[in-house]
Amino acid sequence: MSEYKLFAQRIGLVGITNFIGSLSGLILLPVLTKNMPIESYGIWVQIIVTIGIVPNLVMLGLPAAMVRYLPSVKKKEDFQEIFYSFLSIVIVTGFLASLLVFLFADKIAAVLFDGDTVAVQILSAVIFLESLNGILFNYFRATQQIKKHSVLLVTKTVLFIVLVSFFVLMGEGLTGALAGLLSKDIMVLLVIMVMILSEIGIKRPGFANMKEYLGFGIPNVPGSMSQWIVNSSDRYVISGFLGTSAVGFYTPGYTLGNIVRMFLAPLNFMLPMILSKYYDENNLDEVKKILSYSLKYFLSVGIPAVFGLSLLSEQILLILSTPEIASNGRLITPFVALSALIFGIFIIFEKVIYLEKKTKTIGKIWTFAAILNLGLNILLIPYIGIIGAAITTLFSFIIGMVMIAYYSSKYLRFDVNPKFISKSLFSSVLMSFIVLLWDPVNLLNALVMIAICAVFYFAVLILLNGFNRDEIEFFKNVLKS
Repeated sequence: MSEYKLFAQRIGLVGITNFIGSLSGLILLPVLTKNMPIESYGIWVQIIVTIGIVPNLVMLGLPAAMVRYLPSVKKKEDFQEIFYSFLSIVIVTGFLASLLVFLFADKIAAVLFDGDTVAVQILSAVIFLESLNGILFNYFRATQQIKKHSVLLVTKTVLFIVLVSFFVLMGEGLTGALAGLLSKDIMVLLVIMVMILSEIGIKRPGFANMKEYLGFGIPNVPGSMSQWIVNSSDRYVISGFLGTSAVGFYTPGYTLGNIVRMFLAPLNFMLPMILSKYYDENNLDEVKKILSYSLKYFLSVGIPAVFGLSLLSEQILLILSTPEIASNGRLITPFVALSALIFGIFIIFEKVIYLEKKTKTIGKIWTFAAILNLGLNILLIPYIGIIGAAITTLFSFIIGMVMIAYYSSKYLRFDVNPKFISKSLFSSVLMSFIVLLWDPVNLLNALVMIAICAVFYFAVLILLNGFNRDEIEFFKNVLKS
């Protein structure tokens, strides 16, 4: 039980960290939408979306290779060799990518950023810094320094919120927001480099075995690209057909619905480590048990979250943004919240494929989903507007989830708890009556209502025997952590 307790504690720690990170978008939402034009907010969203993909391409899958290879290295010299070889490559690729963006800033701005060349020039510097921070952050994950990793992520989030808010509230608009983003990246980079240098020193890399490391890392890039297309490319398509103001209307509802994913983040972070151990020991019963517990945990919080966010979408958007954004974005949230729930189920089934080392299957599924998503977005958005992007996102995730569930069942089956799902749905429906009868008028009022709904939901679920004793003990360990 001690391993379960450690697993639960780490899930709790990573969960809190990701909760804070997920809230950053909502915390900044009123600051940005109420202090800059909707077109400028749309450009800001495009910048954030771009940061979500370019550094991942630049890093060539080396963060995944670092997590895979560094934990087994015993000698300090070999450890330094791998780390500084990876870092040096990312410095070169990151610089080249940033240089290209800077040199073609006018053309990129004209196509994607409403002609704002200055924003693209600042973006070029952010891309370089985000690439370096991306590889450096994985050092702490690869060495299983979970507490340091979590503290750094929280620090990064707080700096992001404070600096961006400061510049925007000072009246600097979009340029100020980007200056805050750039300042945050510089501060975080300096802190991480000092920490790593103090632990392992410095060594000139020899780039030994880089063919093997790149051979492991680069195949992950198409999968990351496909995931980004499914998750974020709709903003580009919306901008192309409807302009950046439409992106500004779409994103707040999307951000609100996407909160469901924060319940998945700790599982996605921790499961590969603990599942690999039991799977390599051929202890399949434990693997099935952990997967079943993980799915049940996610659904127990994800299902009521979908109900609550869908019903409260307009009220929350009115509180956090403007009436115009709330009116345009309220219907986006239900589709995105349900998409996030489906995505979480996908990720848990996906772990079976990873254990079997059939990563090409995952890549094929994401590629198919990406092509489907992009094609439907191009087809629907010009005719039915931003709601078309939300519908396409949901449809793509449903197709992906069905495919991954089918392929994973060929290798390993675990209990998906259909009885529990029905009990969770019933409890969520009952909880919804509280939401419908309660019309929150401010943020504090909304938070009080959410707390009452959560207590009511879990009380009903427990009365329906939704959890057994072992599962209740597991969740207690998460809460105690």
